[in-house]
Amino acid sequence: MHQTGNSIKLLTGNSHPRLAEAVAERLGISLTPCHVSKFLSLETSVQIHSSVRDEDVFILQSPSPPAINDHLMELLIMISACKTASAKRITAVIPCYPYARQDKKDKSRAPITAKLVANLLAVAGADHVITLDLHASQIQGFFDIPVDNLYSEPSMMNYIKTEIPGWKNAVMVSPDAGGAKRATALADQLNLDFALINRKRRRDVSGHATIPTVPPTPAGSDNGSQTGADEDGEGSASDKMELLVGDVKGRTAILIDDMVDTGHTVRLAAGVLKECGAKEVYALISHGLLSETSMDNLRDLPVEKLIVTNSIDQTDRVIACGGLLEFIDIAPVLAESIRRTHNGESISALFKATHI
Repeated sequence: MHQTGNSIKLLTGNSHPRLAEAVAERLGISLTPCHVSKFLSLETSVQIHSSVRDEDVFILQSPSPPAINDHLMELLIMISACKTASAKRITAVIPCYPYARQDKKDKSRAPITAKLVANLLAVAGADHVITLDLHASQIQGFFDIPVDNLYSEPSMMNYIKTEIPGWKNAVMVSPDAGGAKRATALADQLNLDFALINRKRRRDVSGHATIPTVPPTPAGSDNGSQTGADEDGEGSASDKMELLVGDVKGRTAILIDDMVDTGHTVRLAAGVLKECGAKEVYALISHGLLSETSMDNLRDLPVEKLIVTNSIDQTDRVIACGGLLEFIDIAPVLAESIRRTHNGESISALFKATHI
């Protein structure tokens, strides 16, 4: 049903104002004035300085380190404020979904925090969620409200075709089995070969995987361990990788993953690709958390380029990295998804479009 009686109201908190401004510019609207601050007690305060009664409200917030919990709380309070102000519909636009890596009970007494976040958004009053490259697609099933999980693959394809020399002879590489589906989908669309890297855990003499001698991640933390955990917080500095499938000798290797935090996985994977004869290694990552990565460590990654989306603000890191780090702008796809949602149009076309 077409939304003809109300207008788009776009709000944002403190997580990524640059992205919100870019999306508003693409939509040809101004950001709705909204002041988000903290009391001396560190409680979050939200003031919306424009009426949202009977309006189609979109709240763009991308919780990111080191203030993931603050940004999430801002989003929940803004949703609640719009709900009590009689907004017609409230859509939470969350490019980088928080706590996405805690999507299953992988050990005794472990919480499924991604489900808790889904419950919080619904209880706060969200009617719809738009996100990008969920760490696990089943997170959509945690919601009882509509969820649109957009993909960065079309934007990545454009980047590969325009920015990577000799891409037609490149090999698409997944650094683990979990990301194989993502990498093979891109490889198929670009008609490229595929390679898979296997992570080998350190094992004791009995053949059982040893428990990494790494301090446990603090409860509620969304980051990997500082001692060399991988992006899922499960690795250790003693992990090894080997090329399991594919031939990269003398060719450009393009690593594909959904998230980089410590950079440990990228470093190991790029190292084994170089050892196997890869001419160049490019790493294309959906979400560049980089929460535990110093600029020195980032500059030392054995890759030609580390390319991430700007689902998290990368402006300062790009400047500090001296050309190693680049980002793909997702403002166009977010703006188009908002426009289509507001007008009651299908969003599925965005999953295959190569230009927006």
